[in-house]
Order: sequence, then C-alpha cells, then structure tokens
Amino acid sequence: MKIIDISRELTGAPVYPGDPAPEIKPLSRIELGDAANTSALYICAHNATHMDAPLHFVPDSMDIASVELGTCIGECSVVEFEGVLLGAGAEKMVGLHPRVLFKGDMEISPSAAFVLSESGIKLVGVEAQSVAPAECSGAVHRQMLGAGMVILEGLDLSCVLPGSYFLFAAPLKIADCEGSPVRAVLIQR
Repeated sequence: MKIIDISRELTGAPVYPGDPAPEIKPLSRIELGDAANTSALYICAHNATHMDAPLHFVPDSMDIASVELGTCIGECSVVEFEGVLLGAGAEKMVGLHPRVLFKGDMEISPSAAFVLSESGIKLVGVEAQSVAPAECSGAVHRQMLGAGMVILEGLDLSCVLPGSYFLFAAPLKIADCEGSPVRAVLIQR
C-alpha cells in the first residue's frame, strides 16, 4: 500500500484572487516563558487544498459540516486532461468511479458541469484553485453544487499517474461554513 499526499501546503499555496492569504499568529511561545506553543490561524475556507460544499453557491443548502463522509472517502479515478472540458468530453467520465480527480491545467465548462452533475458522480477534484473559468465560475459551481456534489480544488496531482485509487479527503467539520481546508491523500493498493 502506498499513500500519496495530494494536498498543497496551506501557507505556501496560491491564493485565489481577492481571497485573503493565510496567517499564523503566535499566542504563546515556549521560548518566551510560556508553558506551550499555541497559534491562531486566520484562513479563507477556500485557501490551498479545500472542499466546496453546496452552500458555497446555493443558498440554504448543505454546509461543509453536513457533507457525508462517504462522499469524500472511497474509490476514485484520476484522469489526465488539459484545457476546457466540454459536455462531450465529460460523457466519457460517466461510469468511472463516483469520485473523479482531474490532473492537469483544466477547467470545467457549463455543459460539462451539467453532464457531470447528472451522472451520479459525487465529487470532482481539480488542481486549480477554481473548477471553472472566471467568466462562468458561478454557473458551473451552481450546477454541480446544486446537484449535491462537492468540489475539491487546489489539489497537487503532479506525482500521480492516471488510474484508480482510494481517496481520503475529509473536510473539517465546521457548521454554517461553505468550505473547508482538506488534507487529501490517495491510497494505491
């Protein structure tokens, strides 16, 4: 069994334009005479490797604490793709595992979002900080998240070959929040 970390380090990962960069502020330090080291962490729920829950774009929908763990833990397919995925290309993903991770510099079009959301796929992951081009990001997110899917963004699949894996990508349990950082790993048997 081989475990592959596909997460980006939180403070060094690219930040989506307009989002705040993560900050770690010391609260106590042993070297200053305190009993322990403690820190406060200030982050956007969408920094580095993170999961979008439906609440991110769909009002009054599922928050990140309500995402079923079975959605983000289980068999997955890693598929290599470059460019903009269109509906016809997305149809080729139907029948793969219920979790699909896209390796490469890619974005999902509205037509592909429709196909993926109607296919029974539970989770889609990408290496970029957003699953869609800026001009249609809202439409793509609403289509996929509105269907009850979750989106895993900011992955690092550079050391992963296409194929079947076991994914563990559980978000933090944060009530009333639309997203969460994730420590995502693939297990190769």
